[in-house]
Parts: sequence; structure tokens; C-alpha cells
Amino acid sequence: MTFSELNLFPLCLGGNVFGWTADRDASFAVLDAYAEAGGNFVDTADVYSEWIPGHSGGESETILGEWLASRGNRDQIVVATKVGSLSSRPGMSAANIRLAVEDSLRRLQTDHIDLYWAHIDDRETPLEETLGAFDALVREGKVRNIGASNYEADRLAEALAISDREGLARYGVLQQHYNLLERDYEGALRDVVAAEGLTSTPYFGLARGFLTGKYRPGVEVDSPRAGSASVYLTTERGPRVLEALDRVSSEHGVAQATVALAWLAAQPTVATPIASARDVEQLRPLLAVAELKLSEDDLALLDEASR
Repeated sequence: MTFSELNLFPLCLGGNVFGWTADRDASFAVLDAYAEAGGNFVDTADVYSEWIPGHSGGESETILGEWLASRGNRDQIVVATKVGSLSSRPGMSAANIRLAVEDSLRRLQTDHIDLYWAHIDDRETPLEETLGAFDALVREGKVRNIGASNYEADRLAEALAISDREGLARYGVLQQHYNLLERDYEGALRDVVAAEGLTSTPYFGLARGFLTGKYRPGVEVDSPRAGSASVYLTTERGPRVLEALDRVSSEHGVAQATVALAWLAAQPTVATPIASARDVEQLRPLLAVAELKLSEDDLALLDEASR
């Protein structure tokens, strides 16, 4: 089944927090709540959470694999993971992809990955080699779909042309940085995605937490992302977007995070935004995106405020 044919929940649950800001028990609680709400799409990576002292990467995959095994629901969950960024398995060479996928399959306790991402565009490795390795995994049934993360427009177009010419597995989805405050995607990259029939699953949909509305002038937030998120307060657009979010969220009786994700979900080419939660309380407003449909006026107000 191709990625576009999957019946995806309107929110993809990001697994970057599993083993980082959410321990095993907290991660299980979030995953349980997500699945109980109808959620069926979880995105992780082999590199999560290598940045923590004492971690070597694979912690998020391991927690997700243990949860899938304990709940017996592997067939109900679309599992996405990534290759290329882990320091012990770097790059997109055929040899590295072959080793990395076996590591991920073992940690995830599964015999297949529903969506396998090229986490980076490795310009040291020919695209033909990377795509050939992915194609072999698809033919073997170890990978169902492949996607490109952090690719630029010209390289994505080139990769798609190579797949078409060589008869290789083709990227069907892009994962890119995109939110109300980061809109560079709305140009050549989105044009390629649209023209080639791809969809996208944006990451950092809440601008590292800024679009939850909890970052305000003079307010201290206890979060490992506080430094990067509060940077948006130093621009004119940041407070302007918060004001628009406040207005729309008040009219609908929902959280600012719900509105920010609903705006993203309504954008051309977007299949589902990705967002993560370190506990069930953080998850609730994210899940609410499944019920919120913004009006044309809502979308126009947010669009104007964020330009």
C-alpha cells in the first residue's frame, strides 16, 4: 500500500521525546492515549535520543518497539523511522542503509517499516546508490514506503527523476520544517511536491513549542526547548502570530496549539503535521486537531499575521 493510500489520523505523533523528555512509562502513557483517540501514525528515528549524555541513539525506537509488542497492535500502527543521522550509522550509502535498517527493525521488534525516511540528503553518496538500496528493501518487504527528509527542491526533483528512469522505489512523501513562523517551504520545494504527486508531513509544526502560546514576554517556561522557542519573541511576527492564534482559539474554544496545527493541516500538500508530547496533558490539545476545521476567515487571519 502506498503512503497516499494509508488512512492516516490527522496528527502524526512525533517520537523524538521518547527516551528524552518522556521516560518509558510516560512514553507508554502518551502512546496509549494517542492510540485510544484513534491515532495510528508514529514517527521516530534511529538517532533519537543520541544527544543525551550516556545515550547512543535508538532509545526512541526501543521504547516504541516495546510498546508495540506489549500492546499487540503492530498492524494498527503506521511506523515511520529514519536513517542517516546517527553518528554510528552515518550517511545514505547502500552499506549503511542495509546495516541501519536491521538495527531499526530489531529495536522496533517488527519485520517491516511502513515508512523509511532518508533523514538527510547525503551529497557524498550518489542518489542512485541510496535509491537502489531503498528499492532492494522495498522488494524484500522490509520497507513499505520511502520518504525524503531535509531535501531541497532540486535534489528532490533529481531523486524522483532517477527513480522514474531506473525503475526504482520512489519517494512518496517529504518531511520538512514548516509552521506559521517558518514558511520557506511555500516555494520551489512545495512546487516539486505538488507537481510530482507527493504529500508532506511537516515537523516543528509548533515552532519548538512557541505556537502553544505559553511563551510570552516576561514568562519563564520550564522546557529544554525554551531557548530556541523564545527567540520568536524577538521578532515582530512572533507576537503578531500569537495574537492571531489567541483570537482564533478563543472563538473556537480550543488551545492555540490546536489552531496552529489545524492551519498547517489545511495547507496544500500537507498530509498530516507531526507533533510530540512528553505527557498526556500536552497531548490533548494536539489530538483536538482531528476535530477542528478552520474557516476561510480563520485561515486568512493566520496567514496574514504570519507573513
